[in-house]
Amino acid sequence: MTRTGGEVIIDYLISEKVEYVVGIPGHGCLSLFDALRDRVEKKQIKYIQVMQESDAVYIADGYYRATGKPLAVITSIGPGSLNTVIGLATAFVDSTSVLVLMGDTHTHMRGVGVLQEIERKHDSDVLSSFRSVTKRCWRAECAEQLPKILQRSFNLMLTGRRGPVAIAIPMDVQAQPVDIELPLPQTRRTDSIVYGDAAQIQKAAALMNAAIRPVIVAGGGVLHAGAFAQLQHLAEAWGAAVVTTMAGKSCFPENHPLYGWHGGSKGTEVGNYLCRTADVVLALGCRFADETTSSYRKGSTYNFPDTKLIQVDIDPAEIGKNYPCDIGILGDASVVMAQLEDALGKPSMDRTAYFADMQDARSRWLKKLDNAVAAHPEMITISSFLRVFKAHFPKDGIMVTSSGNSQAQVLQEYCFEVPGTHVTTGGFSTMGFSFPAAIGAKLGQPEKAVACIMGDGDFLMAMQEMSVLAQQNLNVLVVVLNNYGWMAIRDLQLDVFGKGFDFGTDFCTADGKPYTPDFSAAAQAFGIASLRVEKPEELDAALVKAINITGPVLLEVMVTNEYPFSGGSATGWWDVPIPAYMTQKRQDYLQCVAEEVIG
Repeated sequence: MTRTGGEVIIDYLISEKVEYVVGIPGHGCLSLFDALRDRVEKKQIKYIQVMQESDAVYIADGYYRATGKPLAVITSIGPGSLNTVIGLATAFVDSTSVLVLMGDTHTHMRGVGVLQEIERKHDSDVLSSFRSVTKRCWRAECAEQLPKILQRSFNLMLTGRRGPVAIAIPMDVQAQPVDIELPLPQTRRTDSIVYGDAAQIQKAAALMNAAIRPVIVAGGGVLHAGAFAQLQHLAEAWGAAVVTTMAGKSCFPENHPLYGWHGGSKGTEVGNYLCRTADVVLALGCRFADETTSSYRKGSTYNFPDTKLIQVDIDPAEIGKNYPCDIGILGDASVVMAQLEDALGKPSMDRTAYFADMQDARSRWLKKLDNAVAAHPEMITISSFLRVFKAHFPKDGIMVTSSGNSQAQVLQEYCFEVPGTHVTTGGFSTMGFSFPAAIGAKLGQPEKAVACIMGDGDFLMAMQEMSVLAQQNLNVLVVVLNNYGWMAIRDLQLDVFGKGFDFGTDFCTADGKPYTPDFSAAAQAFGIASLRVEKPEELDAALVKAINITGPVLLEVMVTNEYPFSGGSATGWWDVPIPAYMTQKRQDYLQCVAEEVIG
């Protein structure tokens, strides 16, 4: 069958059951878009138009996190393609699958400097910007190469440790005719699951059975695998506390008595306590990044190597990378957990005292949260907002967050009772992710309630995508917690440097007055219903009304920016260097750095 290169690409996406293509047309992808037009008109695939290419990647990322299925993003040459890099980096660090298809320079004009080509050091050199943020990237030099490249791209992003891929398609290759058959996806990709080595499983089970204070640290690998039942069964069989990372939040029912919340600098007192007093830690699909570990400061979150570590990961590069492990198991967490549960056998250790201690630590943390909310009824804090939101938002609804105080306080305070209902940007901590990712989650799970919660600084990076909500009439609840600035950074300046050292973070006019756009009015200008809350007594009714609106809706909540009530509490430690001219603070900081164990 003779098709153009563009038609080959779109037909292969259809064969992989890709539901949506997200993107923006440009001169560099006209032939590809024309092939898309034809297949959309034939109702074989759908197209979502966005206003910024990075948002297209976030939409695809949110869709994947909500469904486990990838979308394709199409961009033009040059700036259009480079706009996707931050989105790809977000997906790469968090191990999620996204396909980016970008236009590129004609094969016969590489190096001449065509419009939007980068060629001063290497001809048509755009892929140099993509190699560090994708599992693999390709440039197709002829239409005949496309089927193999496409098959390999899906194979790579959907097996092993997941991740994004990118393909550059020269403009002439998109238009070239080619008589070629498409590969059948099922014949080019394995459905095999990697089980843990039997001998290592037995060694791990012996160590686990001897544990008195066991802890499971569940990361993004468990959440993305959807291994919720396996995790709960293993925790209950072992009697272990379950502490989740930011990337793993909501992989375990957080109202369960074994839930130990979170460890790390943005974690919780209960999570840090359980982790540092554990005698055996079983780590599942987590990277032990700096925020999760309190920057490796011994005794703050973890006590390795005094604590024994069993580390399970699909990627061998992660095992033993940041902490030496007593037992390293390569495998898919979903099946390794079942193997470990089988190998444990009947409980051989009395952990009654440990369970009681765990409940006491949980109660103290929850009481602290209650007291923080009750102490200031006269102001709307992020904490008080989350309490009201929790009371009304459906338990099986999906909440999306991204970098900032709102994300940190959802991590510390919000109890997800139904597994798999939280989506966030983890290791790359990307601002501007939450809103478009929520659009993707809604496209993937249209029957579920979807809300994104973010600060005003976050929303300003993506608010143009209100056009998508209006055009598609998507019932997404957009919550903007407006505190007139980048308060997470302002609070960090005050926490670390002290009073008077906050700078560049408050939104203000030239004469120093607080500044904010009227987001509620902006939403109405886009054709979206909106509400604005300024007083605590208005919040409950406004949330009920917003949640019950059947179309897109924006809720702007004016939260306090008064320090320290503007954010949550730092329960661990984070290595934020202190300038040498802050003499005493610098000395204190260096003493803490000396306690870091990185090896």
